[in-house]
Amino acid sequence: MLPKRLKWQYNPAIISRQAIQWIAFIAFIALFVWTKRDGLPFDVVNIWFRLNPLVTFAEAIAGRVLLTGSALALITVALTLVFGRAWCGWLCPLGTTLDLFEPKRGLKIKVPESWRNIKHILLIAIVFAAIFGNLTLLIFDPITIIFRAFTVGLYPALDEGIRQLETVTYQNFPDAGEWVMIVDSFLRPNWLPIRSLIYRDGWVYVTMLIVIITLNWIAPRFWCRYLCPLGSMLGLMSKVALVKRRVTQECPGCLACTRACPTGIIKPENTYDSDPSECTMCMNCTAICPQLGNEFVFAPAPAKWNTYDPQRRQTLAIFGAATLGVFLLKKNPFAQLIHKYFIQPPGGRENNLLAKCIRCGECVRVCPTNAIQPSVTEAGAEGLWTPILVTRLGQCDYGCNSCGQVCPVQAIPPLSLEEKRKTVIGIAVIDKDRCLAWGKNTPCIVCEEMCPLSPKAITLDEVYVRKDRGETLLIQRPVVHNDKCIGCGICELKCPVEGVSAIRVQAIETVEM
Repeated sequence: MLPKRLKWQYNPAIISRQAIQWIAFIAFIALFVWTKRDGLPFDVVNIWFRLNPLVTFAEAIAGRVLLTGSALALITVALTLVFGRAWCGWLCPLGTTLDLFEPKRGLKIKVPESWRNIKHILLIAIVFAAIFGNLTLLIFDPITIIFRAFTVGLYPALDEGIRQLETVTYQNFPDAGEWVMIVDSFLRPNWLPIRSLIYRDGWVYVTMLIVIITLNWIAPRFWCRYLCPLGSMLGLMSKVALVKRRVTQECPGCLACTRACPTGIIKPENTYDSDPSECTMCMNCTAICPQLGNEFVFAPAPAKWNTYDPQRRQTLAIFGAATLGVFLLKKNPFAQLIHKYFIQPPGGRENNLLAKCIRCGECVRVCPTNAIQPSVTEAGAEGLWTPILVTRLGQCDYGCNSCGQVCPVQAIPPLSLEEKRKTVIGIAVIDKDRCLAWGKNTPCIVCEEMCPLSPKAITLDEVYVRKDRGETLLIQRPVVHNDKCIGCGICELKCPVEGVSAIRVQAIETVEM
């Protein structure tokens, strides 16, 4: 008989699961890297979100429309109804990340079984909030969590680290300069961006991911066991899955499967049986058992309902809480105020983006100028982490419509380039006290020169001004024509005034026409 370690390593079930798990994870990373304007087709790079039944179902409820592309989520549903919660153990990139960072020795803190109910509470709250057109709680979807962290934190940090390494190498080893250029030309633009990536508050999203990973020290896959709303949805469907784990008569009662189970659902006091809604189909139990005491068989009978599963009274209480929460978000006096610089991507305002956005970050990732950022306060609590334009960091590129094309739920409408160029997202407003030409009588026509429209939305008025010494100077002062401006923001980006720009794009509702 092979030693346990070798038996584990060469078990066909484990090899198959790990192979598929890592292929899926590498595919996730590759699609992330190639999510860019000149990368792979947008319907390919956003496939992880369209396979996700939680975001598909919630968005369909909130947006009151079922998109054709969302039918891919039915594949995940079908696989779950056959093989149970295999998505979590075989395909989920966040689950693979947790396996990658699973500590050999945890803190051995005993967590009550009732905590498994938390993920069900979160799922029910997401569904009920979606009924009232609110998707804020989708910030807890596992795919959006890891994609956001990669987009605004980990990927920019990797890019900056490599830039600094190249700089240090070039400065200290001049003879290696040619090799630095060769390596850099290979990395950019194939794998890394040409220009530096700048995102606000990237640490917030990375910290959220780090906290989830750190919880592994309390219990392996703590997130999957107790918190994941997608795991809750797939788990409840797994109650009626056709394939389930079964304990055979050969079970020696050695506790090996109990120790190997990453979700801690195999209980000796329950005759080593397990709840299909908590089993991720990792098959560790079959690999570690010395007597073939575990098997996965065709078992169509529905599994029993447990005390930590959703209860009727609890569901009614969550419905009431979700109703009250959404009402307070929408009706409190601060929610009625439109933030002056709340600028949504092209078509988002007309398309009711707040009720459709799943907070995935695809548009943030694909924007070539870093103009699209996750909102923090601009859109209020209801619009937390939905996309907004921060045009001091980058303009809405006049030749780009990628954000609408990549959005997996069309919260940003897929406008053609011609339509996008005509869509007004805001209006530029000049602060005459800060403007060099208006407030300082200093020649400057940068905003007029940069305006991409024809005819231009910014023109120049010529005036004669008297300088301190009495001489007269001809100054050209910029003037914004509100009926022509689309709010692309390149004028704000290029304004030479340090700090806050002297010309800023404002929400249409806040501009005096």
